[in-house]
Formats: sequence, structure tokens, C-alpha cells
Amino acid sequence: MMKSSLLSLAVGLLAGVIYGMANIHSPAPPVIALLGLFGMLVGEQLIPLFRRLLARQPVTLAWFRHECVPKISGAPPPDSKNAP
Repeated sequence: MMKSSLLSLAVGLLAGVIYGMANIHSPAPPVIALLGLFGMLVGEQLIPLFRRLLARQPVTLAWFRHECVPKISGAPPPDSKNAP
């Protein structure tokens, strides 16, 4: 996960340098839009959380890591043998 994130950042920086050298404005959304997208990803996870609470099931860190983190970060879920 970290390797792909750093690679993505490096490629983005390179693209930014190329756009800057060509005096072109980047088509990328502003940071505020990216924060909004992050909020949407996190907000989607509130429904499963509330459903779990209403069913009186425990909300543990293991559950959060297995069910929510992969959907927010795009990383594969942790090993299924440790799943709640």
C-alpha cells in the first residue's frame, strides 16, 4: 500500500512539473474537492456502522479494519483468518 501511494505521489509530482513547464493549468480538482470525496468514502461507512450498532453487535477495531478501511483506502482487506 505504501509503495503504491508513494509511486502515485511521484508520478503526480512529475505530471505537475510537466504541466508547470508547459504553463498549463492542471485539470485536477482542487484540494477542497478531494476532501469532499474523502468525506463521501467515510460517510458511506456510517450506514454499516449504524446497522451494526442497531443490531447490538460489537463495533471493534478488527471489524473496522476488515470492513471499513479497505473501502475507504482501496487497500485489500486484512487476512480473513483474523476477520471478526
